[in-house]
Amino acid sequence: MKLFGGIEAGGTKFICIVSSGPDKIMAETRFPTTTPEKTLQQVVNFFQEQSVKQEEPISAIGIGCFGPVDLDPASPTFGFITLTPKPGWSNTDMVGTIRKAMDLPVVIDTDVNAAAVGEWTWGAGKDLNDFIYLTIGTGIGGGGVINGKTLHGLVHPEMGHMRIPHDWQVDPFIGTCPYHGDCFEGLAAGPTIKARWGQAGETLPVDHPAWNLEAKYIALAVQNLVCILSPKRVILGGGVMQQSNLLPLIRKNVSDYLNNYVQSPAILNDIDHYIVAPELGNQAGVMGAIALAQRLVGYY
Repeated sequence: MKLFGGIEAGGTKFICIVSSGPDKIMAETRFPTTTPEKTLQQVVNFFQEQSVKQEEPISAIGIGCFGPVDLDPASPTFGFITLTPKPGWSNTDMVGTIRKAMDLPVVIDTDVNAAAVGEWTWGAGKDLNDFIYLTIGTGIGGGGVINGKTLHGLVHPEMGHMRIPHDWQVDPFIGTCPYHGDCFEGLAAGPTIKARWGQAGETLPVDHPAWNLEAKYIALAVQNLVCILSPKRVILGGGVMQQSNLLPLIRKNVSDYLNNYVQSPAILNDIDHYIVAPELGNQAGVMGAIALAQRLVGYY
C-alpha cells in the first residue's frame, strides 16, 4: 500500500492528510489559514512528522489550492498563488515550498479541479471522461474533467465569474463580487445570501424566497455550462448545496431553461442522475489532492 499526502488549501482553513484512498486515511490535521509563512510551516511540520510515523513512505503530495494559481509548468511562477484577494497570499510559492521541504514530487491544481478529480476517481464522476464540478459556498468555483484531463486552458476556469441574467426588478441586489458585482458568485455565493437577506443561508427556512432565487441563478449557470462544454454529468457541491430542497429546484429550472433543446436522454428522462451531489461530500477536495498525487507518479 503506497501512501500519499493531500493538501486542501482553502482561504479559511487548510486540511492535510496522509492516505491511500477514502477508506484509508492514516493521519489528518486541519488549521486556520493565517499568513503564508505560518500556514505552510504547519503543513511542512505535519508531513515531516508523518514521514517518520508511518510505516510506508509518502510517495508524493497533491495540493488542491484556492487561487488564482499558476498551473503552467513552463512558467517561472508555476505552482504559485498569483494575485489573490486573500490578504498576504499573492505570489506565494506553494509547490516550491513543499517540494523543497519534503524532497518529494508535488502536484498542484485548483481546489475545484482537485475536487473534480476526487469525484472522478472515487465518486460521482467515476467512469466518466467529461463532467463538471461546481462548488457553491463562501465563493463559487468550477472545475472539470474534459476528454479525460482536468480543464486548464489559458490559466484555469473561473466559472464563478460568468455573467448570468440579472432581473433588477425581481432582485435589486447589486451583488458582492469585488471585481464584477453581479456575476454568478456575486449573486449566489453564501455571503451573498447573508448580505441580501440579512441572515446566513443555514438559518433560512426551506420555504424562504431565497431558495427559489438561488436555484434560478445556479440553474442559469448550469444551463450555460451544459451548452458550452456538454458535460456528461454536473456535480454540485459546497456549503450552500446542503439546503435539502435546492437540488430538485435546480434540476427543474435547468430542464425548463434548456426547453428540450439538448436532446439527450440523460437530461430529458433522467436529470436526477445528471445533476447530482458529490459522493465524497466534504472530502472531495482533500481526496482529490490525494488522487492528483497518485496520478502524478502513475499509481492510478
